[in-house]
Amino acid sequence: MDTPNTPEIAGLLTVVQRESVLLAPYAMHTRDSRGRKFPESEHPYRGIYQRDRDRIIHSSAYRRLSGKMQVFTGEMGDYHRTRLTHTQEVASIARTIGRALRLNEDLIEALALFHDIGHPPFGHAGEDVLNECLVDHGGFSHNRYGLTLAEELEIRYTQHRGLNLSHEVLDGQADRVDKQAEDRKPLLEVQLVDAADSVTYDAHDVDDAVKLGLVTLEDLSETQLIRDVISRVKRRWTDLNDDLLRKAVVKDMIDMQVGNLLQHCGNYLMDAEFDNSEAARKSDFRVGPDPELTEAKSELERFLYARVYRHPQIVEVRNVAQSQLREAFHGFMEKPLLLPRHYQRRAEEIGLHRTVGDYLAGMTDRFFRQQHERLFSE
Repeated sequence: MDTPNTPEIAGLLTVVQRESVLLAPYAMHTRDSRGRKFPESEHPYRGIYQRDRDRIIHSSAYRRLSGKMQVFTGEMGDYHRTRLTHTQEVASIARTIGRALRLNEDLIEALALFHDIGHPPFGHAGEDVLNECLVDHGGFSHNRYGLTLAEELEIRYTQHRGLNLSHEVLDGQADRVDKQAEDRKPLLEVQLVDAADSVTYDAHDVDDAVKLGLVTLEDLSETQLIRDVISRVKRRWTDLNDDLLRKAVVKDMIDMQVGNLLQHCGNYLMDAEFDNSEAARKSDFRVGPDPELTEAKSELERFLYARVYRHPQIVEVRNVAQSQLREAFHGFMEKPLLLPRHYQRRAEEIGLHRTVGDYLAGMTDRFFRQQHERLFSE
């Protein structure tokens, strides 16, 4: 089913042959992959990480990201990012950086498309409620739930549950569960996706917040990073209207962050001369911007937290969503027969608390509201 009956194509380079030419020694090469939990025969022209990418894209959980908020809800318009468009932007930026650093683009793309797949409805606000409801049952982490989706809840094959992703993609996601762990030493490709995630959300949260009128570029100029970006943009173009200025600022933010990261990391990797991905992974090197930009980004993120993520309009929506999620969680706990039949069966395997958490976490914002209105509104 997985491997088409395709004859060998004359002159077709194998994935391993292509990687030996294109990738640096410190990249994760397909030849070094630990494979999959359930072994499969090789595909004639798609490598293991390309197939991971395709399995993620075709999964139900990935499609549902289009209906999950990133920061701003659908009621605020349809300009701003959803969890899906954020994911696509991360993948694009991560691939650009990965290609320049000669890392494994296929692995990077799979990791990037997978990295937020476990987010529940209403973003981090929803995650906080589920973690609260499950505090005595292991808590809730969207990164851990992503693994649950990939290994248990997605049903694509008759032989086994899950997507049967490669160990490298699953391990990369597992590394994200506790990013502060002292012994955390992920592959460079995993580190790069984290860095690209940071580049992406700093830029698009500024873009969305200004477009929605929550803050102005003048407000954001309280931070050094935005002051510098606006200064560069205005030296280049002297007569931009507000809309074009916002767009130019966002573009420059991305270009500047990517350029800084490439210079900082590229110089280090060139001098380090790592023999393989394992040596790079175990070193003290971490993919990211230089210390000066790291501090400037931290200042911007503190501003965004205080003035955007805690904006009264956002807080009001989150409070309502969190209250409804609590009601739904306790409602399903009291009346488990309201769960779909396959979740009732799952509750017999893993317990009702985790099952209710899994069911709610998989919902889009809109479907959750429909279910809450139908089942729990008085």
